[in-house]
Amino acid sequence: MRITIAEDSALLREGLVRLLVDEGHEVVAAVGDARALLGAVERDQPDVVVADVRMPPTHSDEGIVAALEIRRRWPGVGVLVLSQYVERRHAAQLIGGDGGRVGYLLKDRVAQVGEFL
Repeated sequence: MRITIAEDSALLREGLVRLLVDEGHEVVAAVGDARALLGAVERDQPDVVVADVRMPPTHSDEGIVAALEIRRRWPGVGVLVLSQYVERRHAAQLIGGDGGRVGYLLKDRVAQVGEFL
């Protein structure tokens, strides 16, 4: 599976890359902000995007807004929002949309890495 990761925490981003690569997935891009995420999806056409909600520059909702844009522009790309925050307004739009292939997971709810993978 070809995966793009968008996470502003370098430590978590690189940890996700290693976990996914060790599991046999191809991480085609790992970026730290929403603008770079949109560019990477356009360039690399991954199967799945794993994105944080809050990203630079304002650390408010840039990641989930980018996830909504990805669903609009590239509906075949699966989106997993992985965050420590619940962002209800945009999450409802993302999950309630057509096409499936979308999820929202709280970071602190991942008790077993194997289950996440």
